[in-house]
Amino acid sequence: MLAARLLAFGVATFALLVSTLAGASPVRLWHAYRGEEQRALEALVASGAAGEVELLAVPSDAFAAKLGAAIPLGEGPDLFIDAHERLGDYVRQGLVAELPFDPAAFAPSAVRGVTLAGRTYGIPLSRKCVALYVNRDLVLSHPEWLEDLASSVRSPLASGYVLLAYENRSAYYHAPWLTAFGGELLAEGDRFGFVGERAERSLELAKNWLDRGWVPSNADGALVAQLFRSGRAAFAISGPWLAGDLHSESLRYDVVPLPKVRVTGLVMRPMLTIEAVMASPRGARRPEALKLATWLASREAAGERMRRAHVVSARTDVELPADPVLRGFSAAADSAVPMPTSTAMRAVWEPSEKAIRKVLNGTLDPRSALREAQRRFDDVRRPPPPPASRTPLVIAIGAALIAAALALVRRARDPVFRAEVRASVPAYRYVIHAALVLVLLVFGPLCAGAAISLTAGRPGDSVYVGLANFWAILSARGGPLFASGSFYCVLAVTVAWTLLNVACHLALGLTLGVLLSRPVLRMKAVYRVLLILPWAVPSYVTALAWKGMFHRQFGAVTALLLRARAFGVDVEPIDWFARFSTAFAANVATNVWLGFPFMMVVTMAAMTSLPREVLEAAEVDGATRWQRFTKIVVPLVRPSMIPAVALGAVWTFNMFNVVFLVSGGEPDGQTDILVSEAYRWAFTRQAQYGYAAAYSVLIFGLLFGATRLSDWFRRKAPL
Repeated sequence: MLAARLLAFGVATFALLVSTLAGASPVRLWHAYRGEEQRALEALVASGAAGEVELLAVPSDAFAAKLGAAIPLGEGPDLFIDAHERLGDYVRQGLVAELPFDPAAFAPSAVRGVTLAGRTYGIPLSRKCVALYVNRDLVLSHPEWLEDLASSVRSPLASGYVLLAYENRSAYYHAPWLTAFGGELLAEGDRFGFVGERAERSLELAKNWLDRGWVPSNADGALVAQLFRSGRAAFAISGPWLAGDLHSESLRYDVVPLPKVRVTGLVMRPMLTIEAVMASPRGARRPEALKLATWLASREAAGERMRRAHVVSARTDVELPADPVLRGFSAAADSAVPMPTSTAMRAVWEPSEKAIRKVLNGTLDPRSALREAQRRFDDVRRPPPPPASRTPLVIAIGAALIAAALALVRRARDPVFRAEVRASVPAYRYVIHAALVLVLLVFGPLCAGAAISLTAGRPGDSVYVGLANFWAILSARGGPLFASGSFYCVLAVTVAWTLLNVACHLALGLTLGVLLSRPVLRMKAVYRVLLILPWAVPSYVTALAWKGMFHRQFGAVTALLLRARAFGVDVEPIDWFARFSTAFAANVATNVWLGFPFMMVVTMAAMTSLPREVLEAAEVDGATRWQRFTKIVVPLVRPSMIPAVALGAVWTFNMFNVVFLVSGGEPDGQTDILVSEAYRWAFTRQAQYGYAAAYSVLIFGLLFGATRLSDWFRRKAPL
């Protein structure tokens, strides 16, 4: 029966493969568009594609990683639409092919954006940058100078209103403030440019506006959109993506280029992003893919994209529609600074944003914060360790294989073992598929991660370095062992995070589970459904909701604290993510909310197996409720709770979503745990996958050792 099923599966797989090869495969096009831009792209593809096109929307923050994982294996897209600043990385990794086009019809800045070493690697589609949104209901006129924004408001803004809404903790949105002082994020020779007097003055100005209450603190894109859409912001700095969210007929607004700064006389010049359609090496060999790329960048498609999605075209031979919003972005793009395509640009964002946050929080002065950012940039950009000899690795693997072979031979010579194997052969048919799945999905990735941890360098040019990554991690990269961001500091935070969360999960879950198991409790079903909801909702949704509640100005927690003033309690709004204690508390509160229902469900299941006669006998003997709980209930449910505690500890130890989405590691990475630190080395610090894999191996080793140790203690002290 099993052989027949395997044969049928093989025949079906072969038939599917033959049918796939016989027919023409569709052109695969990846993009990160949403809303009107996505609908415009779908309409253009439907009207201009000669054959079948497979569209896939990929999240922008995972776009580069997915391309790097798929294209080298011959998978992934034939064409993809992405921003030009990643082009340097794509060319170095071999993810993009040369794509010639006639540059005469395109803006010079757009052509420069897709050109590297005299070769063009994409066809420009649009030019995007931020501009100044002006709420006409609150503002008298469009100010020419930044310092005149406050005086151009019709009347003093009431509580809950802000003068200027923008993401002031983002390096991308701070770039216009920096250019107004003649500074830049990345200097010539791939040097860190966000340092020196010009950068310091730009931060001082941004801090001054925050201290005056003219801009909201901890503002992200969602808050900026909410404030301007609801009419509670006189001005906003954002890109065309904000216009797609402003559908209210009662909101009247204009879009104009960013103003000048009077203290320097220079214009606030935003960073310009060129979006282009690019071809993978496989797509560049497909005529139908090249035809689709040419159509998407054509004059007709550009006009349709401007009309439907309201984005500025990269072409100069397309008449700009009579749309004041589009004309405002076009004027802003003309004065914008094209973002560098250097691979070093990706290493600028994280240290720059940490410096900005420290200055705005008042933790450090601008000079100290920027010097620290420069050190971090240089640390991430330092050359990888030198290549190491593979001989020790070969010897170690050979010794392990010989030891395993000797152990198997010794077991095979044991007659009892041979008899047990023969008796178990029929059972292997039922578990062989599960074993194969475990090998492919568990042991295979573990071995691959362990192998990658022995390499260093970015994708495409990594070399074998032996245990150099582990030595760098365990030696804190040559710095203080317990400095912010070191392995030992992050490990201490991770252990404290795990212990505190599991203790709260167990205490709340056990208490609620016992209460809900009482036979005299009414409406138990309703309570159970309500209390299990936090576990049913996706963790990232809950994390984002709690992050919003902890916002300093507009969060629900702040609103509750301010209501305490009615009772005579003098409470000031708390900047939850400015200090370790409050940021850590916000993370713990979110994760406790997410985790206690699991322990509650396990407790309720364990309570159903308790012998009622024992509890009744204890009650007859005069035992109090507390005595029955501590002397009978807890010992009897303990065997069921221990595996749940172990599983909860492993989950909490690797709870990436909460830490990444709630505090984001703030302040200064102090609330990061090991798994989020590994993520940053892989995706925000020059794609150092070997170093991140070494973190993952250490995490696996710690968890494996902890579980083995707990098993040993349980065997030594049986319950």
